[in-house]
Amino acid sequence: MGTAIKQVTDLFKLRIGIVISFTALAGVAVTPGSLAGWKIVLLGLAVLISSASAGAFNQYVERDIDVRMARTCKRPFVTGTLQHGPFWLCVILVMLAGSVSAAVVALNSVSALFVFLGAFFYAVVYTVWLKRRTWMNIVIGGLAGSFAVLAGAAAVNPQLSSQALILAGILFLWTPPHFWSLAIAYHKDYDAAKVPMLPVVVGDERAARIIFGSTVLLVATSLMPVFYGMGWIYFIGAASGGAYFLLKSVQLMRMPNRATAMSCFHASLMQLSLLLTAAMIDASL
Repeated sequence: MGTAIKQVTDLFKLRIGIVISFTALAGVAVTPGSLAGWKIVLLGLAVLISSASAGAFNQYVERDIDVRMARTCKRPFVTGTLQHGPFWLCVILVMLAGSVSAAVVALNSVSALFVFLGAFFYAVVYTVWLKRRTWMNIVIGGLAGSFAVLAGAAAVNPQLSSQALILAGILFLWTPPHFWSLAIAYHKDYDAAKVPMLPVVVGDERAARIIFGSTVLLVATSLMPVFYGMGWIYFIGAASGGAYFLLKSVQLMRMPNRATAMSCFHASLMQLSLLLTAAMIDASL
């Protein structure tokens, strides 16, 4: 039973999906207005299911890459635990269509469009079009997280607020240093799979410097909502999480290795969690 649950969790990348759903709820929180409780629940589920469909499609398409990487070689499509065939493509399509349709009916067409675009950018733009072609893959593909924020904001009001747009921008800037840190830790994997992640293209030392510069830009941008109505709780969350991420990015820049890269990766998760939680608390007061 435990093995089956783990396989489902891994296939649909549910941990990532939960984070993305959380960003959608943050989009709801920072948008002036109100949304019925059941609609908030439905929004969270719609974003989670659409994200899960994109995660499964990513693994379906990347079976040939995953088999060459130690981190991914035990995924179910690689091991044969799940049969790689049209059945799973149908499941993925039904999941995406169902989540978008539910958002259209229960929320509005603008929110539903952003739900769709989040999955589309991860599954098609990032996975199919960009990942094997350019180191910019995660930069452009990072829009997937931004669309989740906009889906939440648009569910409250299709006329997007300044706070929601800035928060979406923060998610866009957060994704590259977050993922590039992981890419340094798994440099050999990406090199073996011939995936042009930034550290593979420019080397770990230069990638670490770029991560630091990206983190500086991210943290500076994360403080902007204070000038658009967010209060001291948001400021403390954004500033403390940002300072921690900056500290770890400096350590990575000074000593780019697997340990500091993973530490920086986890710091990025801490930074985002603090920022989103503080934004939701601040907006509720």
